[in-house]
Amino acid sequence: MAWLRITLADAEQAVVDAERDAHPDAHVRRKMLVLRLLHCGVTRDKAAEVTGLGRATVQRYVAAYRESGLDGLRRWGVVGPVSDLAAHTEAIRDSLTKAPVRTAAEACDRIEALTGIRRQPTQVRPFLAGLGFRWRRVRAIPVPPKKTSRTTSPSRGPSSARN
Repeated sequence: MAWLRITLADAEQAVVDAERDAHPDAHVRRKMLVLRLLHCGVTRDKAAEVTGLGRATVQRYVAAYRESGLDGLRRWGVVGPVSDLAAHTEAIRDSLTKAPVRTAAEACDRIEALTGIRRQPTQVRPFLAGLGFRWRRVRAIPVPPKKTSRTTSPSRGPSSARN
C-alpha cells in the first residue's frame, strides 16, 4: 500500500483545531492532534513519538480517517464488561430510593434480597455511584447540655467568704 499524505480542507482544519483543544474525550483530542501533525507534514513515526503513541496506533487513526473521515476518529468503540446487576437497575434504584441504606454492606444484603445476586461492597459501591447514589456522612446533631438545678447559693465568690 502506498503511503498517502493527509491533507485537510480548510473547514476540516478548523474542526480539527477546535476539537484538538476542547473535545470532552481525551482520546479524541489525541486523535485530532495526530491528524493535525500529519497534515503539517510530520512523519507518522515522529507523530507517534510526539504524542506518546505507537506507530501502529497512528496508522489505525489514519485508516479510520480514510474510511470514515472525522466521524471515524470521533468514535471510541471501547466497551467494558456489563454487570449482571444492570438487568435489575430500576428495581434496585426504586428500592434504595424508597428506603435508603446506611452502609455498603446493607446495600449488598438488600441487592441480594432483590435480585438473588451476591456482590461484595467493593463492587456495589461503584455500581450505586453509576446510578447516581452518593454516600453521605452522617454525624450526630449537637445538642446543648442539659441544665441542671444546683442548690448552691448564688454568691459564693471570694467576697462572700470574708463576711
